[in-house]
Amino acid sequence: MGIPRATLMVAVVVVVLFCSAVIQVRSDASDHRYKAGDQVPLYANKVGPFHNPSETYRYFDLPFCLPDNFKEKKEALGEVLNGDRLVSAPYKLDFLVDKDSEVICKKTLTKEEVAKFRDAVSKDYYFQMYYDDLPIWGFLGKVDKEGKLDPSEYKYFLYKHIHFDIFYNKDRVIEINVRTDPNSLVEITEDKDVNVEFMYSVKW
Repeated sequence: MGIPRATLMVAVVVVVLFCSAVIQVRSDASDHRYKAGDQVPLYANKVGPFHNPSETYRYFDLPFCLPDNFKEKKEALGEVLNGDRLVSAPYKLDFLVDKDSEVICKKTLTKEEVAKFRDAVSKDYYFQMYYDDLPIWGFLGKVDKEGKLDPSEYKYFLYKHIHFDIFYNKDRVIEINVRTDPNSLVEITEDKDVNVEFMYSVKW
């Protein structure tokens, strides 16, 4: 039995629109040009367990520092189909501007917020962002299992300092990498209030 013409037409239209959205993202990214000090868009997208990429949540479902001007990005069809949830991120990565140990915010995590982060770290949660339409991934923290056979003895740590390495060619961003500082951690093993100073650095 053949596929009804109406169904076939709908499928073709969806594919064409999806391809158009993808092409638009790529062409927009290649057309972006900046001068020193220009603001380059950075959006937080989602978080989720590394070993189950189909399970994702909004970035700010976890108690991260909120940006001064919180807003949602109007998403293209391809982003919607991909499950993206783009919102403004708290980091400011202006073009060609290096930063060293910039404080995002200082906050006291409640016991409930500590438990949220600990659960995420125990499941190897990663975060995803987009910088000038380039995807970035990183982990939230780590579990110290060394020399510990009993899981009840594991220690849980949250990364509080992340570093951005950004590469450019003349007036364009061409690549970005993110890494965490293994020496800048806060322990979140116990259910108690924890003071955290979230920071970041940038190198062009």
